[in-house]
Amino acid sequence: MAGDVAKRVLVVEDNELNLKLFCDLLRAHDYVTEGVRDGRDAVERARAFMPDMIVMDIQLPHVTGFELITQIKADDGLKAIPIMAVTAYAGREDEDRIRAAGADAYVSKPISLSRFVDTVSTLLEGAIGAPVAEVVAEAEVEAEAGESEAQSTAEETAVAAEPEATADVSETDGDATP
Repeated sequence: MAGDVAKRVLVVEDNELNLKLFCDLLRAHDYVTEGVRDGRDAVERARAFMPDMIVMDIQLPHVTGFELITQIKADDGLKAIPIMAVTAYAGREDEDRIRAAGADAYVSKPISLSRFVDTVSTLLEGAIGAPVAEVVAEAEVEAEAGESEAQSTAEETAVAAEPEATADVSETDGDATP
């Protein structure tokens, strides 16, 4: 980020240790952060801080992350700010609900530090150019492809050695059996 103006990230997280972790991690990657522990203060702090992005815990006391995302996306001055939801909810229907509320990205707890930073970077890059949803979806596909590259290579090798095992590979954990 040399020569660039540091991007600003508002972190809304009620757990003090998680808030510190997220803020420290972002600062280590040259982002300017502001932490908010009480969700009731989040919208007002967003207006004052004017972040380039918001990291939003979903399970907050007093007000939920869903409600805050909805309020932020309804605010003309804030609605363009990308929001990354961070939550212990892990089901597909939970992710769909979070995205339907207006979140641009979703990371489940416990978080992978590299995925957290990559998602933040991707959202901020998307805010400058292509539509955020497209950029995040592309990054998620690339991340999944990278994680399964070794498994795919092993499967391709097994399939090449045993062509009749193709059906078995797709129905197993990658172990090709004749």
